[in-house]
Amino acid sequence: MIRLLNHQNRSAYPALVRAMHADRKRVFVDMLKWAIPHDTEFERDQFDDGRAEYLVLHDPASGEHLASMRLLSTEGPHLMTEVFPYLCAGGILRGPDIREITRFCIAPRRRAADRRLARNMLVRAMVEYGLLTGIRSFTAACNMGFLSEVLSAGWRCHPLGMPQVVDGSLIGALRIDIDPDTLRMLVGSWSCDPVDLRLVENDTALAA
Repeated sequence: MIRLLNHQNRSAYPALVRAMHADRKRVFVDMLKWAIPHDTEFERDQFDDGRAEYLVLHDPASGEHLASMRLLSTEGPHLMTEVFPYLCAGGILRGPDIREITRFCIAPRRRAADRRLARNMLVRAMVEYGLLTGIRSFTAACNMGFLSEVLSAGWRCHPLGMPQVVDGSLIGALRIDIDPDTLRMLVGSWSCDPVDLRLVENDTALAA
């Protein structure tokens, strides 16, 4: 199941939220060695506030966090405006129908095949959520390895500038455009069957 968490319902899922932040700490701090705010157990930053939305893949039986991403409105402060403005050669894309993808996290304890499936399920949920809510584009900054994978996924995707070295890693920014053909365009290694996506409204399953 993939659930949308935001300021309306986040308090109803405290264990899932804690598990998400704990896995973020394991992935981004312990494994990738990012110099970002954290404590001994959880990774959070200034953007984990009331404006943030999260798509969270979890096991509905055990409550285990499997994968998640944070979506930020581009109309207010976000990573591209506050941390990575120099990655956008033509200016930072902003608007009510543009969201920034951040903290794309897959639980590290899963097998490689399970992590790939979790990635694909989360990406499909992101596209479906965009189609359901009128989002036309997502932006993101990511390291060159993942950036190359995303650019080759088959969807309409455009670099926003030349990659730059940040803390020893090559980082690039990109825009992903969403339309009704996007799910069909995803290549085999990124394709996924329909997912159980639950938005806030009545907490019921929805699909694009």
